[in-house]
Amino acid sequence: MNANRDVIIIGSGPAGLTAGVYAARANLKPLIIEGLQAGGQLMMTTAVENFPGFRDGIMGPDLMAEMRAQAERFGAEILQGDVTEANLTSRPFTVVAEGTTYTARALIIATGASAKLLGLPAERALMGHGVSTCATCDGFFFRNRPIAVVGGGDSALEEAIFLTKFASKVTLVHRRDAFRASKIMQDKALANSKIEVAWNSIVETINDTSKGEVTGIVLRDVSTGLVREVPVDGVFVAIGHTPNTTLFTGKVDLDESGYIVTTGGTKTSVPGAFACGDVQDHTYRQAITAAGSGCMAALDAERYLERG
Repeated sequence: MNANRDVIIIGSGPAGLTAGVYAARANLKPLIIEGLQAGGQLMMTTAVENFPGFRDGIMGPDLMAEMRAQAERFGAEILQGDVTEANLTSRPFTVVAEGTTYTARALIIATGASAKLLGLPAERALMGHGVSTCATCDGFFFRNRPIAVVGGGDSALEEAIFLTKFASKVTLVHRRDAFRASKIMQDKALANSKIEVAWNSIVETINDTSKGEVTGIVLRDVSTGLVREVPVDGVFVAIGHTPNTTLFTGKVDLDESGYIVTTGGTKTSVPGAFACGDVQDHTYRQAITAAGSGCMAALDAERYLERG
């Protein structure tokens, strides 16, 4: 495998693989370093029904397999493994993966973001089978069914309000006695008759892994210690995301939440380094928007190299 590249893409979710398709079609012979969590967050989902072109939906892992094969078809090479070092001060850029140093004239960062989880064994076991981290992705599946949303910030309340379009009832679980969300979001949530707040509560466990589906949650009141079960068919964890930018701290500009700051599309603070997908987008966080920004990053990189 040639260690010297025009373009190296770090990450293999919708953003990274779409960037790979476009960069390969531009004859840039990109190397995609896919990371140990290959495929991104869609590998944790089941049916994806909102990605254009699949009228009957497609399984998340199947969609990523198709994207991967498409990138390879046009000549992108894919390396399994994580990047452990990245030097953005030298030209060409250097990255180290699996003990080998690679160089690139342009770099596309598509390392994504990871949803913060509760840390319950049942949460992982039932992810995609009633447990979700994306209301806009999965809310439709819970039409006329009771669900729970866990969290107390703006994103949690926004998801709870959104989910009332589908669910028969939304139990909003918050570990404190007051929300952290903005006043306007609090007012909207508390005024919604479909939302019931479980204050001072944490999720002890999610039932029922033996059935392979969510049948309820067990809540514990942190003030009284009282434990109770709430029957729900779905659990949406909305306690935030962590951008996967540890590798780039101090190397490109990050915002206060750790997301890469981009300007003029996908340009980072370092010329020749571009960022796309959830690593720089904390607003939309959809597969289609990630893919779109991956296209933008590849086009931006191509134009950068042409000016070379």
